[in-house]
Amino acid sequence: CGLSDQIIIPKSRRAKRFLENRAPKLIENIKNAMLIKGGNTNETVTQALKDIVSIHSIKNITRPFEDQTSLEFFSKKSDCSLFAFGSHNKKRPNNLIIGRMFDYHVLDMIELGIEKFVGLKDFKNSKSPEGTKPMLIFAGDDFETDNDHRRLKSLLLDFFRGPTVHNVRLGGLELVVQFTALNGKIFMRSYKVLMKKSGCRIPRIELEEMGPSFNFVLRRTHLASDDLYKKALKQPKALKAKKKKNISQDVFGTTYGRIHMQKQDLSKLKGEKDAGDGAMESNLKKAKVE
Repeated sequence: CGLSDQIIIPKSRRAKRFLENRAPKLIENIKNAMLIKGGNTNETVTQALKDIVSIHSIKNITRPFEDQTSLEFFSKKSDCSLFAFGSHNKKRPNNLIIGRMFDYHVLDMIELGIEKFVGLKDFKNSKSPEGTKPMLIFAGDDFETDNDHRRLKSLLLDFFRGPTVHNVRLGGLELVVQFTALNGKIFMRSYKVLMKKSGCRIPRIELEEMGPSFNFVLRRTHLASDDLYKKALKQPKALKAKKKKNISQDVFGTTYGRIHMQKQDLSKLKGEKDAGDGAMESNLKKAKVE
């Protein structure tokens, strides 16, 4: 069998902790991204990669669409399931490839051409703190109707969503990233949320563009088959919510419950009229006795 299939026995506690961290879990580790510079890059691509992801870069002469072995090697070595690869040449200028892994093999990979780029440093205003969880907006019918754009939307959600959180304070909602699909292009814009006084408890919201700003054109795609994609999305049974019987919801979110009761004997049930007749008969008996 191959080296990747052999059973590795840890020889120290540190190695044991390392292997346990890499082992499959019900709730997987936070997805990390690796940023890779191709053999040929220019200032536009380099600055774009720096603005998209804040991570150490690896310079590597590789062509992801022709050979994915280097990407898969670095993915397993650094435990990264997302990657961004930037390159520049005469045939494909200002090239950006983003993708994701499944079991340390390339699952989806989409190539984008940068037609216009405005970096963070070109916007002379305050920026959101590093690590801020963004609010993502997708506009355009292509994200719902075209298969390549649907997969690109899913990939961008994976890339920019950040760690899963259960509670967010209102003041923490200060970054908006919008993707717009229009006329075969994808426009990425980033805004800082400004909360200003409104005279009431709810603040008045304004958006101020803070960068980076991209105009992309969709180039090549390498997408997983439907069967493999379905397998990658499969959840363990332990994480699936147990279905509750006799409970349903309508389109407005109202919850309805069905209660099962034993059959009632309606012959012993007294109505309001019967109760009134019984009281009248009792009063008549009392009058006769008197």
